[in-house]
Order: sequence, then C-alpha cells, then structure tokens
Amino acid sequence: MLALDRYYLHLCRFMDLGDKIQRILRSVVQTYCVHNLIKLFLLLLWHLPHLAISILYLGQGIALMLQSYLISSRLLRRYRVLNLSNLRYLAIVVDSEEARHISRVIELLSWLSEIGIKHVCLYDIEGVLKDSKKIILKKLGNARPLEGADERNLFLERKHMVLEFVSLSDGKEGVAKAASFLCSKYLKDASRGGDQETVFTELEMTNALRAVGVGGPEPDLLLVYGPTRCHLGFPPWRMRYTEIVHMGSLKNMKYGAIIKSMCKFTMVHQNYGS
Repeated sequence: MLALDRYYLHLCRFMDLGDKIQRILRSVVQTYCVHNLIKLFLLLLWHLPHLAISILYLGQGIALMLQSYLISSRLLRRYRVLNLSNLRYLAIVVDSEEARHISRVIELLSWLSEIGIKHVCLYDIEGVLKDSKKIILKKLGNARPLEGADERNLFLERKHMVLEFVSLSDGKEGVAKAASFLCSKYLKDASRGGDQETVFTELEMTNALRAVGVGGPEPDLLLVYGPTRCHLGFPPWRMRYTEIVHMGSLKNMKYGAIIKSMCKFTMVHQNYGS
C-alpha cells in the first residue's frame, strides 16, 4: 500500500511537471507568434508606402506614355503646330554611358530635323559623341559640323542641320585658355605702366572665351538624357538664360515627349535682366 502511494505521488509530480512544461511551451509559442505578427506588421508599414509610390510612378509613366502617343499621332490640338521662332539653338546633354548607343542618338537627331530644329549642340562628359562625329554626320546626311558653318550667319542656315560637339575637356581647356588670355593681356597692360587694380568683368570673360574659340552660341533649351537631373558639366557660361529639361533615359526617349518639352518652352514667358 505504501509503495502504491509513493507511485501515485511520483505520478502526480510527473503530471505537474508535464503541465509546467506544456505551459512554458504554450507561452513560448504565443511569444513567437506575437513577435512574428509584430514583425509582419512592421514589414507591411515599410513596404506599403513603397508600393504606393511605385504604383503612383507606374500610373504617371502610363499617363506620360499615353500622352506621348497622342501627341505623336497629332490627336492633341495644342501640340499640332509649334512656333520655333524662339528656339534657335538646342543643346542635347547625354550621359556618357548612354551616348555609346549612337543609333539612338542618330534617331533623336532625325526627329529633331523632322520637327524643324536646325542648330543642335551635342554634349557628353567623356566626349563619346565627339569621337563618333563622322559616323553621326554620315548617317544623317543633311548635317554638317559647326566648324564648317559661318557663325556670324549661323541662324540664317535653313538647308542643313548644324551640329556642335562638346565634351567636358572643352570646358576645362576653354577656361584655362581664357584665363591665360586675360593674364597675358593684364601683364601687357601692366608693362605699359598701368598700376591700377585690374577687375575682370563678365563682358571681358565672355570676350576672352570667344577669343580662344570656346564661347559658342548660348542654347535656348537644353534637354538632358540620363539618370542624373543636372547639366553634367555643360559649359556654364553658355547657360545664362537656358531652360533645362530632364528627359529621362535615352533608351526610353519618345517623340511626343520632345514635342511636349518644346511646346512648354515656347509658352514660357522669359524675363531677361539688364
């Protein structure tokens, strides 16, 4: 009888231990589930705004694509006729990596020629477009380089598209040459007995840049193709009154987007300071 009581006592203790273990396991499972729920909730809070922004950009992209198609098809009346009298000189800035796709650049220039643009400056940092100048001129057929045109009567040119090829090195070398030109002029004036303090004005800088051959016409509109929303080092002294428009990637360029940017430019009221 005593042995049976002991056995029963051990059995009760074992059952109590099993209940404790079960309660501990249940608590662990509940804690794990609560932790996973909190983690899932935080992930939803993180991903939902990104999803909403992605959907917004997707909607904007679809809307722009549809608008570009309608403009290209001449279904929108306001984009049918372009007054390009104020757009005499256009600059195209291309990211150097995208500039290696010369066929896309040639297609872009063909569109511009079709629109009626006759004076274009092509720029990329590394000079990829400049190195491909012969290929571009040959493919276009009706284009000729700026070096062969009369800059005094540049904007009277109507038969051919005039292309200028510029890179970052032109800007650096141009500034160095202009500084050297002004320095030599200052030393020459100083040797004649002028002890006055010399102050270089904006006009003198502009004349110096033109004297060393890097002045060039100032673009009215500058279209940037690439991932970066900036002019990528295009000579700043040639952008005093230039409108800059970011067009996105060159591989996704659209004819309608070009028409739209030019139409917006023609409708902008520009106030030039004295």
